[in-house]
Amino acid sequence: MLTSVNCDVEELPKLPGFKLTVTAKLTGQTGVEMEALMGVSIGLLTIYDMSKAIDKSMILNNIQLESKSGGKSGNYSRT
Repeated sequence: MLTSVNCDVEELPKLPGFKLTVTAKLTGQTGVEMEALMGVSIGLLTIYDMSKAIDKSMILNNIQLESKSGGKSGNYSRT
């Protein structure tokens, strides 16, 4: 029931790092948070895999839900 998935990667200028954002949308009444969180996890693991020859000490962190709308539990925003 996914209608769209969008993945944006932003290089962080102050740190050697990346911010990866996944937006997932669907038609239906169930939440899509797990699909978005899984997309972020897989995306970060892909970046790790492509960069491990340069630095194996990379850390994947702060994988979190930023916001959602709709569904049984209603709207949520971390901010």
